[in-house]
Amino acid sequence: MPEHILFLTGRLAEKNLHRVLEAMQPAPFRHSVLTFSLRVAGLMTSDMIQRRLADTSGIDRVMVPGRCRGNLEALSSHFGVPFVRGPDDLKDLPRYFGREAAPIDLTRHDVRIFAEIVDAPNMGLTAILDQAHDYRNAGADVVDLGCLPETPFRHLEEAIAMLHAAAFAVSVDSMDPQELLRGGRAGADFLLSLKEETLWIADEVASTPVLIPSTPSDMASLYRVIEVMDRKGRDYLVDPIIEPIHFGFTESLVRYRDLRKTFPDVKILMGTGNLTELTEADTLGIQALLMGIVSELRITNILTTQVSAHASGVIREADRARRVMYAARKAGDLPQGFGEILLALHALDPFPWTAEEIAATAAEIKDPSFRVQISPDGLHIYNRDGMRTATDPFKLFPHLGLEHDGSHAFYLGVELARAQIAWQLGKRYVQDRELDWGVAQMRESTDAEVQFIESSRTEKTKAGS
Repeated sequence: MPEHILFLTGRLAEKNLHRVLEAMQPAPFRHSVLTFSLRVAGLMTSDMIQRRLADTSGIDRVMVPGRCRGNLEALSSHFGVPFVRGPDDLKDLPRYFGREAAPIDLTRHDVRIFAEIVDAPNMGLTAILDQAHDYRNAGADVVDLGCLPETPFRHLEEAIAMLHAAAFAVSVDSMDPQELLRGGRAGADFLLSLKEETLWIADEVASTPVLIPSTPSDMASLYRVIEVMDRKGRDYLVDPIIEPIHFGFTESLVRYRDLRKTFPDVKILMGTGNLTELTEADTLGIQALLMGIVSELRITNILTTQVSAHASGVIREADRARRVMYAARKAGDLPQGFGEILLALHALDPFPWTAEEIAATAAEIKDPSFRVQISPDGLHIYNRDGMRTATDPFKLFPHLGLEHDGSHAFYLGVELARAQIAWQLGKRYVQDRELDWGVAQMRESTDAEVQFIESSRTEKTKAGS
C-alpha cells in the first residue's frame, strides 16, 4: 500500500491545501486532511496538536505546516508516527515531494579552496588567526599568506607556526624568492608561485610548489618546469594564470584547456581573483561560471581573495558552487534542479499564486489582520475589508487606516517594502520572513527584528480572534 500522509492545516488554508493535493494526483501517497479550528495554520503548537489529534491509526506520516514551530520530535515520540514539517508555501508541496523522491546531496566536492589573506605582513598574529577562522568557516581549505612588495614580513615564520598549531593548511604567496624560501623552511604546505627562474627553491624545501609560466603567455616555460618536477618525482600544482577581461581573459582560458589536453593528469590551480576582484559585477554568477569551467577541466584547486567590497562573499560562493557543479557532473546533468543555492537576486518560482487565487483567498477572510502576498500583477494586501493591489506601497498605505496605529504601520511598511523588492526582482516573498538572498546574504537577522515580528504577529492574531 502507498504511504498514508495526514496533513494538518487551519481553516484559512484548508481549501487551498485540498486544491494543491488534488492537482498532484495521481500521487505516490494516500492522504487525508485534518483541519484545526484556528484560522492561521502556522500558529499550531505541539500542545494543541496533542490535544486535538485523537487517533493516528493507519497513518504513516503526519505533515504539519511549514511555519509551525512545534517540537516535532516530541510529537513523533508521543504518537509513534513520524511528524515532518512541510514547505512554507502550500504551492511548493509538489516540489517538496519531488525533492524527497530524489534528495540532493551537496555534501561532496573535489575542489580545494585557497583563500588569501592579502595584507598579512601588516597584520598582527591575532588578526591573521581571526581572519583564517573566518575563511575556514566560509569554506576555505588552505589559508594563503599573501606577502606584499617591499614590505617586510618579519613574523612570517610565527604566523605559519601559529596557523599549523590551529590545524590550518598554509601556503605562502610572494614574488620575493627569499620570502618563499623562508616560508618553505618554516614548513609552509604550499608555495605560490615558482617559475623556471625560481624553481631552485623547490630543491631547498619540502613545500608543494605552484608552478607558473615565466610570463603568462609563455606556456613552453611552464611545460619545461612540469617535466623537471616529474623527473624529480615531486608533487606540484600548475597555474597557467587567468587574466582580467580585456587583458587576455579569453586566451588565458584557452591555456587552461590546452594544459589539460597536454597533461591529462596534472593537478591544476586556478586563481579567480582577477575576475571576481577586477570585474564590477555580482560575484556569485562569476563564481558559478568559473566553477563550471573548473568542473569541466577537472581543476582541483582554486585561489581566491576577498578584498573589494563587492567580492566580500566569494569564498562562501565558491564553496557552494563547487558542490553544485560536482553534483551535476556526477549526475551527468546540467547544473539545474540542484536547489536554489546559487540564486540570490531571483527565484525559480517567484509567484506561486496568481492574482485570481489570492483574491479568492482574500474573499474568505473575516478578521481585520492584514495579509500581504505578491503575484505577477503586483503587491496584494487584504483583510476582511477587502483587497488592494498596487506596485507601489505608497499607493496602498492611504487605504489601510493605520494613521493612528504606529506599531502596525511600521510593521506593514517593512512587509510591503520587502514585497515590493521581491516583486521587482522576481524573488519569493513570504510574509513575516526576510527575503532569502541565499549565499549572498552577509548577515543574520537581528534578535530585535525577530522579536518585533513575533510580537506583531501575536497582536494581529489577537485582533482577529
